[in-house]
Amino acid sequence: MMTVGLVSDRIRWDEKALIHAASKAGLDLKIIDPKGIFINVSGDLKELKETFGEVVLERCVSYFRGLHIAAVLEKADIHVINPFEVSLICGNKIFTTLALSEAGIPVPKTHMAFTGNGVLKALDDMGFPAVMKPVVGSWGRLVALISDRESARAIVESREQIRNALLRIYYLQEYIERPPRDIRVLVVGEEAVAASYRYSPKDDWRTNVARGGVSKPCSLTDELRSLALRAAEAVGGGVLAVDCMESPSGLLVHEVNSTVEFRGLCSATGVDVPGRIIEYVKGMMKR
Repeated sequence: MMTVGLVSDRIRWDEKALIHAASKAGLDLKIIDPKGIFINVSGDLKELKETFGEVVLERCVSYFRGLHIAAVLEKADIHVINPFEVSLICGNKIFTTLALSEAGIPVPKTHMAFTGNGVLKALDDMGFPAVMKPVVGSWGRLVALISDRESARAIVESREQIRNALLRIYYLQEYIERPPRDIRVLVVGEEAVAASYRYSPKDDWRTNVARGGVSKPCSLTDELRSLALRAAEAVGGGVLAVDCMESPSGLLVHEVNSTVEFRGLCSATGVDVPGRIIEYVKGMMKR
C-alpha cells in the first residue's frame, strides 16, 4: 500500500479534519512535524520516501518552511500537494499577480515599489484610497488601508523600523468599492467544489475569517466557477483557494492561497472539503 504524508508545523482544525478523512478512506497516513526533524540534503534523497511516503500533503503554516520542504521532497521524486512552484507563486503576492495577469485573469490595479519615494509616486498614479499589503503574509496581517500621503509615509516609516527585507517591497492595490465581503472558491484539481462569501467583522474592512470574518453560502455560478478554475490553472493547479471581489466592473481575483484553511467553507456550505481533498490525494497515488 502506498503511504501518504501530512507535513504540518501546526495541527489546526483543518489538519484534524484531513486526518479523519484519510482514516475514513483507509489511507496509511504519516503525520510529520517538520519542527522536530532534520533532512540530509547531501545524502540519498530517495530514502525520504520511508519517512514521508510517496505522496505528501504539505500544509505548513510557515511559508518558507513549507517551500523548502517541498523543494527537497520533489528532488526525492515524491509527489507534493501543492508542488513547490505552485506554493512559491501563491505565497508571494507579486508572483501571484504576475501569473494571473499573464493568463488574462482580471485583477485589481497593482503597483510595486521599493522605497518611500516610490510608494508615493505609485499612489499618485493609483489614487486614494489604496491598500498596502506585505508580499508574503496571511490572515490579513500588516494589510493597511491608505487614505492619503501622510498615512502612506507613516506606514512606510514603521515598516522600515521592523528591518525585514520583505517589508521593503511595497505591494499596492487600488481599493475596490465592493459589498462588505469577498468570495472564496475552493478548487481541487480540475473542479471548483465549493464557494462561500466572507463578510467583514464589525469595525473592520478585511474579510479574513482568522480576523473574525463570517462565512456564508455562495452560489457557485458558471461565471465564478470558470474564473476560479482559470485562476487555479494560471498558478499551476492543485488544492487552492481562489479569493475574488465583486467590483463595479465585474469579478476580480485578488489572491490565490495554496495552504487552504477551509473550516469556514465547510460550515457555510456543508461540503465535505477534507473528503474531497483526500479523494484528490488518492487520485495522485494512482498516477
